Amino acid sequence: MARIGVDVGGTNTDAVLVDGARVLGAVKTATTADVLGGVRAALAQLLAQTACDPAGISAVVIGTTHFTNAVIERRELQPVGALRIGLPASASLPPFVDWPDDLAAMVRGQTHMVAGGHEYDGRPIVPLDLGAIRDAARRMADAGLAAVAVTSVFSPLTAECEKEAERILAEEMPGASITLSHDLGRIGLLERENVALLNACLQRLARKTVSAFADALSGSAIDAPLYLTQNDGTIMRAQAASRFPVWCFASGPTNSMRGAAFLSGLDDGVVVDVGGTTTDIGYLKGGFPREANAAVEIGGVRTLFRMPDLLSIAMGGGTEVSADGSRIGPQSVGFRLLEKSLAFGGDTLTATDIACAAGRVDLGDRARVAGLPSDVVTRSLARMGEMITEGVDRMKSEAGAVKLLAVGGGSFLIPDQVEGCSEVIRVEHYAVANAVGAAIAQASGEVDQIFSNQTRDQAIGAARTEAERRATAAGAAAGSLKLVEVEDIPLSYLPGDARRVRVRVVGDIA
Repeated sequence: MARIGVDVGGTNTDAVLVDGARVLGAVKTATTADVLGGVRAALAQLLAQTACDPAGISAVVIGTTHFTNAVIERRELQPVGALRIGLPASASLPPFVDWPDDLAAMVRGQTHMVAGGHEYDGRPIVPLDLGAIRDAARRMADAGLAAVAVTSVFSPLTAECEKEAERILAEEMPGASITLSHDLGRIGLLERENVALLNACLQRLARKTVSAFADALSGSAIDAPLYLTQNDGTIMRAQAASRFPVWCFASGPTNSMRGAAFLSGLDDGVVVDVGGTTTDIGYLKGGFPREANAAVEIGGVRTLFRMPDLLSIAMGGGTEVSADGSRIGPQSVGFRLLEKSLAFGGDTLTATDIACAAGRVDLGDRARVAGLPSDVVTRSLARMGEMITEGVDRMKSEAGAVKLLAVGGGSFLIPDQVEGCSEVIRVEHYAVANAVGAAIAQASGEVDQIFSNQTRDQAIGAARTEAERRATAAGAAAGSLKLVEVEDIPLSYLPGDARRVRVRVVGDIA
């Protein structure tokens, strides 16, 4: 049965209908402020274009940058109560300590630090202060806070303290949204706490957005399961997205990478996704984006959790170009391209105008850019080519030439030859590769934790069993599960033959 993939970007909402390996239809509409209108319009146009019977759709998968944009643009974020369990340790760096001032002012509701937590080997630091947790919960309830993030020292190893705090918070703050850091982040207290705080401040927006997506489906007479795509290129049920919106942060560029792999038939290579404002460069390995192993900043907040390794540069179809062609960006006209660029009758020289003058693309009225000096066009194209070459070189993980997959509505800015790349591949449906990536996404399960007092094979086996359980809970068919990544690192400083094991499995949607 056919699947619909939708990508909701800041400027455009793309939708595709995919049946097996065939893309049956594709549309691009404007994103609306309420999200619902843009998705509903995209679905209506897609169904009309393909004459598809809504009863024949098996699933709808949506990718969105809505939550990332909310953090970056500082909008629709709710105040959060921060509860950290770890005293007497960690007192010198309180929650929100490394946040940008403007974002912290919006999100910081109350902060509470209480005694408890564990050492790296699982021993309690001090007994958990249940009374302090209950007191903090009552203060947050009195302040009207409806979202709380709980972080405990070394909770990815032992989550007992966070779970006990959740029980008390639920008693004292019925109806509040509670985020536990061990569900999201990795070892590294501040980065994991930051992820939990970001997730908590997006809870209200996540429920509103997922509800709008569900309403768009029902308004289109589509009675099919709704999924959202995650940062690793796989899907999760809509209910899970309401709880963990941070898992959708990088789903836009990740979907483009997965779509590029699907449309090209290649599993390895560099993907360059050129949008209206930025260009995202990532690396495909085995058909999935390479994950970042270092801290990733979201809206100025340092985090460390499951995110793709991406490089974003300020170059897109709407990027402004200086009059002499020597400077590209970083400013962009963005969604105002159709009114601001020269080719569409505006007064701003953009990268799209340069591409039109060079004959790379036919948009707007080419006569309006025919008078651009040839040296300006040549200089601008050369500088854009240099920016892409530099970005690709930074993302490559091997010395030899690699294949470059060009996708995105602004991919006409990518030259046909890029230094360090054996060839530039332009795929069909390149402009909606993000929606294609959403449509073909699979379900996944991942485990990243420390195992002790087990052999290497036992630890990996236990991690794989848990990863498979999580994958089926996310919607994967049990018989389709496939192991895609295994990593184990012995930890000589821990007792009991301890090792950190990371396992990821994927499977088709059941």
